Amino acid sequence: MKRTGYLIDGISDMENLYLAYYKASKGKNTNGTVMSYSKNLHSNLMILQQQICSGNVSVGKYHYFTIFDPKQRQICAASFDERVLHHALMNICQPYFESQLIFDTYATRPNKGIYAALEKGKKASACYSFVGKLDYRKYFDSISHDILKIKLRKLFKDNLLLSIFDQIIDSYSTTENYGIPIGNLTSQYFANYYLSGLDHFVKETIKVPVYLRYMDDMLLFEQDKNLLQKNIQIIDKLSTDHLKLTLKSPIINKTCRGVSFLGYILKPDLLLLNGRSKRRFKSKLHKYDELLSANKWNESEYQNHIIPLLAFVKYAYTKNYRRKILISNEIGK
Repeated sequence: MKRTGYLIDGISDMENLYLAYYKASKGKNTNGTVMSYSKNLHSNLMILQQQICSGNVSVGKYHYFTIFDPKQRQICAASFDERVLHHALMNICQPYFESQLIFDTYATRPNKGIYAALEKGKKASACYSFVGKLDYRKYFDSISHDILKIKLRKLFKDNLLLSIFDQIIDSYSTTENYGIPIGNLTSQYFANYYLSGLDHFVKETIKVPVYLRYMDDMLLFEQDKNLLQKNIQIIDKLSTDHLKLTLKSPIINKTCRGVSFLGYILKPDLLLLNGRSKRRFKSKLHKYDELLSANKWNESEYQNHIIPLLAFVKYAYTKNYRRKILISNEIGK
């Protein structure tokens, strides 16, 4: 692999820093911290530019909170100036991370996403008899700092850039030298890239006919169940030995019976909501209606939340389910 260098000039360029600011502030213009940063925007960006050029950046000022959507997670939100830094880095570095990914990796990539992954999985379900579902225990918490740094040095050779990446990585841990924060833009790219070598191994060495990944959620399709089990054992060993990751118990099923993936049940001719997504939809719909009724949200705020919620549910075959929930919701008012 040819390593990339000389990116700091582009990252620290003032035009790139302004772009990073606008991306970081999108939808947050009324936030007090953002407003404060914006009052002295040029001066703040000059400070950031100096930090990038020196390789000594200000990181680690995290705000922690817990979400329960769809499961309990601790989110680690970086300070606004750090988020500007993250965008400045990824504005320039994104194409180099992108170049290492196989076609069928769908998270944190342009023109990919959940629905593209589901369509690929649906087509594969119609062509293959068996599917294996894999994911890792506490994936973000389990990423090794040492392994991640080695991987980054295989991709980049710019010492200043690598020093900045190291500072971001070292600013957070769940156990010593392990873990990257859920919520950081850089974490999304690091976590996706961390498994890129595994992706190439699965596709090019053991040659699984259809393999797709959305962050650490993976589907493997085969006609032969024994071969599928063997390949999963190989992936399990590689994950443990080379990535220090632990797979959850694999799920192997006939494709005609379906498999739970990204909030849906994936079948050859049908896409359904899984149980967790049904409960999530019902709970959120009730919560949003309460916020609107209590005048805590106006119509515009309500629409901004309800439209993507309905879009997620409508992507599956849920006509009868939606009718049932919407009717019960009206009766309960």
